[in-house]
Amino acid sequence: MRIRVFGCLGIGALAAVTQVVAAEIPLRQIVVALFAAKPDHPLDYTGKDLSFLDLSGIDFKRSNLSGANLLGDDLTGANLSFVNLAGAKLDRTSLARANFSHANLSGATLFDAVGSLNFEAPANQAPIFAGANLSGARIFARLSRADFSRANLSGARLGTERNQFKMPKQTDLSGALLAEANLESADFTGANLIFADMRRANLTGAVLSYADLSNATLSGAELAGADFTGANIYGTIFTDAKNVSEAKGLDRARNRDKAVF
Repeated sequence: MRIRVFGCLGIGALAAVTQVVAAEIPLRQIVVALFAAKPDHPLDYTGKDLSFLDLSGIDFKRSNLSGANLLGDDLTGANLSFVNLAGAKLDRTSLARANFSHANLSGATLFDAVGSLNFEAPANQAPIFAGANLSGARIFARLSRADFSRANLSGARLGTERNQFKMPKQTDLSGALLAEANLESADFTGANLIFADMRRANLTGAVLSYADLSNATLSGAELAGADFTGANIYGTIFTDAKNVSEAKGLDRARNRDKAVF
């Protein structure tokens, strides 16, 4: 079994983690079971500890992973489409090319998860969350160019957070595809949303305070009650956006004169 640990851990901390933390089920057992699983009889790993495993490239075949602990897992290229991950812990996971299409990630956590490093990264390296349910999820991750089209992120928290050293960390959604996504009451405070595609998204009551929306596209989006206080809207496209007059803080947004209405 290969155990892989992610994050900025010192040698002493790493030793302590590897001594204390181990997956509840051996990797080989998981791989064999998933290989033999049938779509009409998905495996049930509800609440299981599957942390620090190399699960890259694995097809989870709609398994039930609700409440499971996937801390530190390598999920590169894994197929988690239609998988139930409600309340699961995906902290410090590697998510490049992972497919979460139509998965249930409601209430899940993705602290320090890495999908794609920055806006310059190839789009085909980014994870896919198209049509997924991420309502109420807590996401502080590097997900540049990730595909959240038609996903449900209502009530999700994707804004700036402070880590154990009191240093602010920012969710990177630069170039992310959020077209037609449900972002109602989502919190994007301080998030990086440069060049994000949010066309026809539902931003009712969303918090975008101090977020960087430079060159983002919000054409056709619903903006009733959305808060743009302190946001950078340089080059942001608001063409045909709905209920702009009901949005908050646009008069206090940065570079308002450079936005396109």
